[in-house]
Amino acid sequence: MPESAWKLIFYTLSWSYGTYLLFFAGYPFFYDPPSAFYDWKKGLEVPTDIALIYLVHASFYIHSVYATLYMDTWRKDSVVMLIHHVVTLLLISVSYMFRYHNSGVLVLFLHDISDIQLEFTKLNVYFKYRGGVYHRLNDIASNAGCITFSLSWFWSRLYWFPLKVLYSTCHTSLISVPDIPFYFFFNSLLFVLMLMNVYWFLYIILFVARVFMGDVREVNDVREYDVDASTKRREGQLQIPCFWKEG
Repeated sequence: MPESAWKLIFYTLSWSYGTYLLFFAGYPFFYDPPSAFYDWKKGLEVPTDIALIYLVHASFYIHSVYATLYMDTWRKDSVVMLIHHVVTLLLISVSYMFRYHNSGVLVLFLHDISDIQLEFTKLNVYFKYRGGVYHRLNDIASNAGCITFSLSWFWSRLYWFPLKVLYSTCHTSLISVPDIPFYFFFNSLLFVLMLMNVYWFLYIILFVARVFMGDVREVNDVREYDVDASTKRREGQLQIPCFWKEG
């Protein structure tokens, strides 16, 4: 619970600040992604408000690498999560050093929204039974959160991310800056991030399929412990990275 509470606070603040940058501070990168590379040049000055979100996220993911290894509960997808943190940290560092920070702000914004709903859902799962008493409101919130999390994951990470980020970094960047440096390295990292988003979404699809088949009745967090298959079958749980329990 403390792990999820901390992440919920961080992602909420981070996404709120990203919303401010993209919709209220005059940066047009969400509505016009190609503009991220207009007037690009080596040594381009990074605006202070964008440098701030980079500093905060770099600090968070440095901590996340350590926390995944030594602090957080080890789960079946912890190895993939560790790779995700390392790739994200590389993207943050490379995009800042080579002045791809405009696209970086958009990447952070599109990924933070589903993380907010993920941690909100987990907290309600943990609060569902408190002091041996069932709390229906938390149960309803956890089910609703799982649905909105699934939808936001698809919309922000599998639809908007390639449409707005990959299109601008892979195609329109070459139109604006034909000799843009580290083009393949930077875009390779973005595609690795995209593949991990697809990897986790496959588990979400599996969950939805089991709901329609009537195998799942109750949302629950089943990634808390790295247990063997026989234990999972005995406890009647499905080991996939969302939050439910078999009926």
